[in-house]
Amino acid sequence: MLKLDHLTVIAPTLAEGVAHVRDCLDLDVPFGTRHVYMGTHNHRLQLGDRVYLEIVAVDPDGQRPHRSRWFGLDDQETVRMNWDEGRRLRGWVASTADIGAVLSKYGDHLGEEVALPFKQPEFAFSIPKDGTLPFEGALPSLIDHRGAPTSMAEIPDLGARLLALKVEHPDPQSLEDLYRALNVEHPPSVRFGERVRYCAEIETSSGRKMLM
Repeated sequence: MLKLDHLTVIAPTLAEGVAHVRDCLDLDVPFGTRHVYMGTHNHRLQLGDRVYLEIVAVDPDGQRPHRSRWFGLDDQETVRMNWDEGRRLRGWVASTADIGAVLSKYGDHLGEEVALPFKQPEFAFSIPKDGTLPFEGALPSLIDHRGAPTSMAEIPDLGARLLALKVEHPDPQSLEDLYRALNVEHPPSVRFGERVRYCAEIETSSGRKMLM
């Protein structure tokens, strides 16, 4: 079974990502970490039930990895285009206890297993060879924590709680079929839309907010 691990706002810069989430949720999401092995960095925020929000961008002070970065971040032109179109919450990550088994069946959709960090791997992540988002972002990236899940104690909790995750897709039935085949626990609700577009409903101290 695949379980929602975290949501991803994929930003041209961290400053833009943080400002967008502030505008949507009225919350300042604190800095998280630098992914030296991927040349990216993030801000993170708990959303309840061991789920969190990640704002991720290329680290301008980082080094480009020897392979494609995750979340399509090598293609900054596309990242900027999606951003300007308002498609900012662009994807999500699902956890699995056996990434190899899932990818043996659905690797064409989800990508290949990448052990990270490269020199001393602690977890595995699915990344298509070209670094693009899986199924144009409609399917999750996979993470296998290898028995050591993310410590929620390291992620700030400002009281935000995820209530619902919705996705628009040009072929809702096919996407729902894929979610069932992948055995996704509580998958996003799917409705028709011309392009893949997410909306997360989040409860905050100032009321219910929408993050897109």
